[in-house]
Amino acid sequence: MTLTLNVNGKSSTVTVSDGGMPLLWVLRDLLGLTGTKYGCGIEVCGACTVLVDGQPERSCDFDVSSAVGRKIVTIEGLSTNRSHPAQQAWIANQVPQCGYCQSGMLMAVAGAMNAGQHGANIMGEVNNLCVCGTYGRIKSACAKL
Repeated sequence: MTLTLNVNGKSSTVTVSDGGMPLLWVLRDLLGLTGTKYGCGIEVCGACTVLVDGQPERSCDFDVSSAVGRKIVTIEGLSTNRSHPAQQAWIANQVPQCGYCQSGMLMAVAGAMNAGQHGANIMGEVNNLCVCGTYGRIKSACAKL
């Protein structure tokens, strides 16, 4: 089955054997966008978070066929030069430790910002997990947004 996706503002055609294939695997394996990470595979950790029509979605359990006709943004498409306010806050607060979950965390924060959340209210919208425990720095970064 051939599908056309809008990923990071570009049209991409992919061929999949099953429309139920998770968007995560299409992004990573077929489009080479490896910034989106696999964590748990059951929509709990959030490492796979991308924006779909501006809102955060866990791509590990989001069927690629459901992505057709929608705007997908991955960490690679958030900004070309780390200029997104969330990325700037992450840098200023030295948020990442190992960094594995950070692309998903940033996308969840960007989604909360798209929904009109600011400052400390952002954390009420973000339920991603960070096994390194950098939540203090994440909260500090979000408080400045």
